[in-house]
Amino acid sequence: MSDKGMMEKEEIFSKVLRAGRRTYFFDVRATRADDYYLTITESKKFTNDDGSFYYKKHKIYLYKEDFDGFKEILAEMTDYIVNEKGEEVISERHQKDFKKEYEDDEIDGAETVSADSPKKFTDVSFDDI
Repeated sequence: MSDKGMMEKEEIFSKVLRAGRRTYFFDVRATRADDYYLTITESKKFTNDDGSFYYKKHKIYLYKEDFDGFKEILAEMTDYIVNEKGEEVISERHQKDFKKEYEDDEIDGAETVSADSPKKFTDVSFDDI
């Protein structure tokens, strides 16, 4: 392969963001015309049943002519999320042992109903009939 072909694959500038099972790679690369563009790669680690692992990758190519629109929409979307849900991360929902609120009320398959909890349509006693 020529030196020019090798240059197309080379990263000019790179940053990595590790976020749990996900890793994000931000890479500046050069086009054939020696202009720069950005690739953003999300790599997510998965484990097979036998204990071995593999990665799934998704890549976005972002060119200079799209930077302004991309930055504007990214800022708008991230601001919306923080304004609506705050900055607190609710990570326990992503845990394998996370239980929903209603699951906490169940004991060995039987539900407990407190006086202030709303009645369900199945909460009918024979006295009601």
